Amino acid sequence: MQRLPSVLRIAEAKSADAAHRLGPSAFVLPAFALTLFLSALLLFWVQPMFTKMVLPMLGGTPAVWNTAMLFFQAALLCGYAYAHLTSRLFALRSQVVVHASIVGAAFLLLPISAAAGWTPPIDDTPVFWLIGLMAVSLGLPFFVVSATAPLLQRWFSHTGHRTAGDPYYLYGASNVGSILALLSYPVVFEPTLTVARQSELWAGGYGLLSALVLISAGLMLWGRKSARARAAEVTSAVPAELARPEVNWPIRLRWTALAFVPSSLMLGLTAFVTTDVAAVPLFWVVPLALYLFTFVLTFARVQPLKHAWMLDIQTVLVLMTAVLFAAQLPLVLLSTLHVATFFVCAMVCHGELWRVRPGTRHLTEFYLWMSFGGMLGGVFNAILAPIFFNAVLEYPIALVLACLLRPWSSLGLRWPSRVAVATVIAPTLVAVPVVAIVDLVDIELRLLLAIAVVAILVAVTLAQRRQPLAYAAGVAVVLGAMALSIAGDGTVISRERSFFGVYTVVTLDEDRFLGLINGTTVHGAQHVDPARRGEPLTYYHRDGPVGQVFEALGGVGRPASVGVVGLGVGAIACYRIDGQDWVYYEIDPAVTALARDTRYFDFLARCAPDVPVVHGDARLSLKAEPNGRFDILILDAFASDAIPVHLVTREAVALYLDKLTPDGLLLFHISNRSIELEPMLASLMRDAGLEARIQTHRPSDESRADYAVPSEWVVAARTADALATVDEGAGWRELTSSEDMRPWTDDYSHILGLIKW
Repeated sequence: MQRLPSVLRIAEAKSADAAHRLGPSAFVLPAFALTLFLSALLLFWVQPMFTKMVLPMLGGTPAVWNTAMLFFQAALLCGYAYAHLTSRLFALRSQVVVHASIVGAAFLLLPISAAAGWTPPIDDTPVFWLIGLMAVSLGLPFFVVSATAPLLQRWFSHTGHRTAGDPYYLYGASNVGSILALLSYPVVFEPTLTVARQSELWAGGYGLLSALVLISAGLMLWGRKSARARAAEVTSAVPAELARPEVNWPIRLRWTALAFVPSSLMLGLTAFVTTDVAAVPLFWVVPLALYLFTFVLTFARVQPLKHAWMLDIQTVLVLMTAVLFAAQLPLVLLSTLHVATFFVCAMVCHGELWRVRPGTRHLTEFYLWMSFGGMLGGVFNAILAPIFFNAVLEYPIALVLACLLRPWSSLGLRWPSRVAVATVIAPTLVAVPVVAIVDLVDIELRLLLAIAVVAILVAVTLAQRRQPLAYAAGVAVVLGAMALSIAGDGTVISRERSFFGVYTVVTLDEDRFLGLINGTTVHGAQHVDPARRGEPLTYYHRDGPVGQVFEALGGVGRPASVGVVGLGVGAIACYRIDGQDWVYYEIDPAVTALARDTRYFDFLARCAPDVPVVHGDARLSLKAEPNGRFDILILDAFASDAIPVHLVTREAVALYLDKLTPDGLLLFHISNRSIELEPMLASLMRDAGLEARIQTHRPSDESRADYAVPSEWVVAARTADALATVDEGAGWRELTSSEDMRPWTDDYSHILGLIKW
């Protein structure tokens, strides 16, 4: 009988333990995981959604996405700083009260939409204007969602859960929600929902997130143990690798650098892809999704891709990318190489972050410095690079820095590394004068020598892969050597950079022409011969579609008034005759400066010196024009091969028709290597009730000798009679499109099905 109390106590303890396992504590991990998943999904759903909302104001340039990413990174930094400060300054109950208040306040800004009354600046960079618009429109909801990940991980460390001592794996898991949002956006959200409907659904998701945050907070407070018990439990749960020395400034700087490089690489890769395809969410989300996926893989409790594997693969891929960086390869092959290199470099940097992560006491500080490094990547690419570089140098610089951040075998530069650096640089110093001399004798021998020099550089660099400084120096030299070899194909006369792009003036075809290049596309050219400088070339040759239209209309007293959206080098101006009223609309003042600089191009000076150029987005500028002003309105505003989507929507076409005379013509230039635009234009013309024709022009050999290039143009009018004179010309046919092709609107566009895979 004396043992009965002890038996009862044992039974009572077992019963309490079973109740504990079946009680609220059983829901701690699922609740926190679901909350983090939903917060990440909302965080990365709103990014392409809102950026798409503001594209019509800024012309669809890739810089819009880079600037938007800078805002998102800055807001993320603020959210992480808030999580860090509240966890340091407030007790747990006070943290819950403060956060619940801010969560509730954000409901006042839902559903998210672009704030009314904001007009982008015309003569200044719109970077800070766009950041201000985003702060006003969605700053508070985004801030709340961004603070969720570090704050909840910190709360999780107080729940008493058996993994509470190492909650970093929840960060990797939450990024699954981010990836799901990004990948589903171009496949599910964009093709099926308008932007307004997406915003309403996002607001509903935010309401669900708010409820889950409160549930997680309740579970944390319920499961909290005494300080001594919790400390003992957490200590026992901390893996051996987390038992680290006190965090110091060198480790903080390394966290920042390891976060900076992948962020900068991601933005550089995005600009590279969208410059030559289209500035649409589909091409924004792929690099960002891969960026987040590297966090999933590196922050997992069991890492499927070993860090050592990534280090070895990086050495090969980076050198391949350096050698082929400026090569004229098919877009798919070149993009695949760049994407693979970016993924591996991000894996290496984020793997290093995982390797040097601190204990939970410094969890929020760790995320704060990570976020700071990511934001610095945005500042570097979106603000500093366009100011200090006249070419896109931030991308190769980030590649070199990624090599420099590989694990160091020692703190200093060892003697083999000094030898390696000298070995890498010496062949270049010798090769440059040798190549220059050989170039005067035999071009084939020069080419063979250049290949041999690059092969030596690559071999020596690869041999020094375990010495980060030597390896990074070698990659930098290879990048520079290849850039010089590619530049030898044409002399660079001038290069200008603005928010909207990089514009390079080069000599072409054995110095017979001067050309303007944006991305990898020649946007216009002019004869060097003074006697022939008034001849329109490239897409605007007199034998081409635009020349045919002006020739056909010249005998019937039209056009009296012409509007041209997109200036380029101003070649179309040479179709102007005395007495006609012309006006250009150009979003980038840097393009206007080049077109008016007679050292390079003088189409405007020769043919239309008094024609005004209106700066700003064409749709905003056209609204100020009187209705019925133009006999012809020409849309020629593509930047490289990228598509300004907002210029080819139902609302845009309606605006153009308002500005045309009753029998006026719309002329679209749709030449594109990557996107098949005919089905989309056909659906728009059918939706607007217009008659339309298309011509895919292949110039003759004689015209090609005068730098005429293949081009594709669409001409449309309200009636068939208005197109009668155009139809008399050879090569025009009706547009074709499937009946189920949905016309694009300001609220809806879907480019996936138009890609020339």
